[in-house]
Amino acid sequence: MKEIQFISSLQNQKIKQLVLLQQKSSERKRSGLFVVEGLRELRHCVSKGYEIDSLFFCSALLGESIDDLLVASSYEVTEQVYGKIAYRGSTEGVVAVMRMRHTALEDLQLSDRPLLVVLESVEKPGNLGAVLRSADAAGADAVIVCDPLTDLYNPNLIRASIGALFTVPTVAVSSEACIRFLKARGIRILTAQLQDSELYYDTDMTCGTAIVMGTEATGLTNQWREAADAHIRIPMLGQLDSLNVSVSAAILLFEAVRQREGNH
Repeated sequence: MKEIQFISSLQNQKIKQLVLLQQKSSERKRSGLFVVEGLRELRHCVSKGYEIDSLFFCSALLGESIDDLLVASSYEVTEQVYGKIAYRGSTEGVVAVMRMRHTALEDLQLSDRPLLVVLESVEKPGNLGAVLRSADAAGADAVIVCDPLTDLYNPNLIRASIGALFTVPTVAVSSEACIRFLKARGIRILTAQLQDSELYYDTDMTCGTAIVMGTEATGLTNQWREAADAHIRIPMLGQLDSLNVSVSAAILLFEAVRQREGNH
């Protein structure tokens, strides 16, 4: 049985380091570590091959056994300490420091008719997390984040994705590298944009398809518009001219699912 150490001080160095990893992208990049909070998210993470560096838990908040998650560096903490390291209270009393894994485009194992989501310069972790949830639900092969403005291991992103960051292969690359990758594999590039576009449900998504979206504020750059095989749009019948990027992603992903289910 692994020896479990007890931490009751908010000034403990390991607690300070954990908080720093939560708050600072630079520290995550420097150390190669990130933080996962909650049993559901942690189990998804471990099931996909991520390794636990250290585990922190509060026995008073645990709802189930975590014996299978215990590692050499496991720490029991008080409720006060857990309150310091937890973003939210309903996380079953478990927070873990994990070792990063870096996935390259060439590591992606794509199906015969891959369905990909490409996001250019996404800034809000919550939006990316929500897109990942939709990608998981739609069975997408991967999410590719081009020229990201947030790091993939941001705690807000992990929390918003409820673990989908680990269930959907996710890669961060430059737009140039992504376009080369898609073109080389004959994957059709569909850019979501209002100008010079056709309705999304009139566009074939049964072949290998990459659905590409930009930010709500500025949309896609010309680089993507010019690389596209087709421009698609969601009809806007109200007074506003844009949807949240995560909502748009869900609509377009499930149109691809609808078309593919109908072609079985």
